[in-house]
Amino acid sequence: MNCEHINVLITGGSRGAGAAIAKVCAQYGANVVIHYNSNRTEAEAVAGQIGDKCVAVIAEDLSKPGAGAQLWAKAKAAAGTINALVNNAGIDLVTDPYGGDAQWADGWAKVMAVNLQAPADLCRAALVDFRATGGGRIVNMCSRASIRGDSIDHPAYAASKGGLLALTKTIARGAAADGVVAYGLAPGWINTEMAPTDPDVLRAAKAEIPLGDFAQVEEIGAMVAFLLSDLCKSATGATFDINGASHVR
Repeated sequence: MNCEHINVLITGGSRGAGAAIAKVCAQYGANVVIHYNSNRTEAEAVAGQIGDKCVAVIAEDLSKPGAGAQLWAKAKAAAGTINALVNNAGIDLVTDPYGGDAQWADGWAKVMAVNLQAPADLCRAALVDFRATGGGRIVNMCSRASIRGDSIDHPAYAASKGGLLALTKTIARGAAADGVVAYGLAPGWINTEMAPTDPDVLRAAKAEIPLGDFAQVEEIGAMVAFLLSDLCKSATGATFDINGASHVR
């Protein structure tokens, strides 16, 4: 598997799945731009592990208007050219329809900004450049919730990821003639700090997974590197379930 032809921007690359994606892609030869929101120490630690394959470490608050376009411009300025985008950054806030008005409105606004608007703006910027340069690759982290829904107190998360999955399919269908391929990943629980820590919740979460455990971040990294390698371009538009058979379609 060879990613030496790849210059990739990875959002949320300072920890968890994003850090693993950056490390695995670099391992296979990709040049990596790591985005982070606020923790520069973690981002620089990942960059240090990657070494000279890390082109830049860039901060951007994706909840702010215009952040996606700004991030793309900064990444392109640092790398010279970007031919791959991985929209990995995401947040999950309680948006309980039976809760208060403020948590509902504020939660929806922030979740949609980070999980859908910023990735959409990044995809738009990428598409414009990819058309001019002869093609590119997009991988969007869409979640199992984008297909089967989520718990009733997290509807904004499911809706944002469902929208991102629809965007991914649209790009695959509509931009193929420009040499663009796009893929969606739909993991269930991943073994990161976002996973449940309460013993009862953790036990219940694992009980619904036939394989018996959460996905590991290295598995996510390996799948992304494979998709960016161009070994199977005809998979464009596909959604890859990485959930231990907890949701089988």
